Amino acid sequence: MLNSISKHLLHCALLFVLLILFEIFSGGIKVNENSFVAIDPWAEYGTVATIVLYLLRVLTFLTLPQVMFNFFGLVIYNAFPEKVVLKGSPLLAPFICIRIVTRGDYSELVKSNVLRNMNTCLDTGLENFLIEVVTDKPIGLPKHRRTREIVVPKEYQTKSGAMFKARALQYCLEDSVNVLNNTDWVVHLDEETLLTENSVRGIINFVLDGKHPFGQGLITYANENVVNWLTTLADSFRVSDDMGKLRLQFKMFHKPFFSWKGSYVVTQVHAEKDVSFDNGVDGSVAEDCFFAMRAYAQGYTFNFIEGEMYEKSPFTLVDFLQQRKRWLQGILLVVRSPAIPLRNKILLGISLCSWITMPLSTSNMVFAALYPIPCPNLIDFVCAFIAGFNIYMYVFGVIKSFSLYRFGLVKFLACVLGALCTIPINVVIENVAVIWGLIGKKNKFYVVQKDVRALVTV
Repeated sequence: MLNSISKHLLHCALLFVLLILFEIFSGGIKVNENSFVAIDPWAEYGTVATIVLYLLRVLTFLTLPQVMFNFFGLVIYNAFPEKVVLKGSPLLAPFICIRIVTRGDYSELVKSNVLRNMNTCLDTGLENFLIEVVTDKPIGLPKHRRTREIVVPKEYQTKSGAMFKARALQYCLEDSVNVLNNTDWVVHLDEETLLTENSVRGIINFVLDGKHPFGQGLITYANENVVNWLTTLADSFRVSDDMGKLRLQFKMFHKPFFSWKGSYVVTQVHAEKDVSFDNGVDGSVAEDCFFAMRAYAQGYTFNFIEGEMYEKSPFTLVDFLQQRKRWLQGILLVVRSPAIPLRNKILLGISLCSWITMPLSTSNMVFAALYPIPCPNLIDFVCAFIAGFNIYMYVFGVIKSFSLYRFGLVKFLACVLGALCTIPINVVIENVAVIWGLIGKKNKFYVVQKDVRALVTV
């Protein structure tokens, strides 16, 4: 079996080989005279059409910042780290509250996952912890000294009128509800998120270190039983995003330039209280993004937590689409909000612009083939690099998510090929999400199906 460093070197070699081949194939690297576009677009297509074609080509560069963060994150840091080793005794770790927020629609799922996560903590040697379930509707969580059910009253309102998950999280910080000390830590999970022993050890190391009040780690989606192979393979891109962009921004810069996810969020209580989830309507649709940007603006630092957690991708394409639409709408509200200084959301804003202009960028791929235009070699090289690397993100996500030893070589290669085949479908869904998100109502919080058992009919 290959060791961690060997796997990382092979991954880097595969990345560079695929990038070089893609550059040559797409004309980013000119190898002969046929690689050059021998055409005068101004004479061939006309002035207006030529300007449009060049503008569409320039839009590709909006994705360059996050592509570079992903590239260096996947290359600089070991992409296949060994199992997390505890740097101190779990008995000496500060108090940790594992907080799960739910509407209460999937009570059996929540109760099952609470038990699983509790046993994972105990198996890791963690003793000083509590699992809180914050719910809009009572779920009947069994009484246990390590669990606590918090039902958010229907009449509860925050000062700014925060809604949805942000409202529930702010309720937990009220003096009459909160039982934690300022030096304690909170691990925020979605109702379907599963801890692993690796992630618990990573969290223990993070809180024992105590240098940064906020942290986050990797979430993978191809664990246990896969419900929807299409959405799971499409989500392989998100796995690469965690190991690349997220890891680089936290390990090297300790800042959430591009925000973070809403689960596997670790915070120290005093910092969470200071930043607050009471951020009005703008901070209610993508409360995780608004919180990160506000913490960044207030000067707080972040770090990457070793060890992965498990979640499942949306069970249907409709849920997959609705999820992406909500993310776009929520981030749009954050970027537009005057509460976040411009200097703290520049990279997030550029990333959002690249997402919003995705329909135009997608059309550029078609027009580039039908109506080629001559560009400086550097522009052709960078455009090919962006496209080739984004394709590799799906490949790496599969390599990271699926075990070769568990699936076997044939099925493993089929997963890699399957991920590549999902790219056109994913592009279509993302484009629809952009258009729908821009023209649709922006103050809705769609919750995807979470419980596999709810899909079973008798």
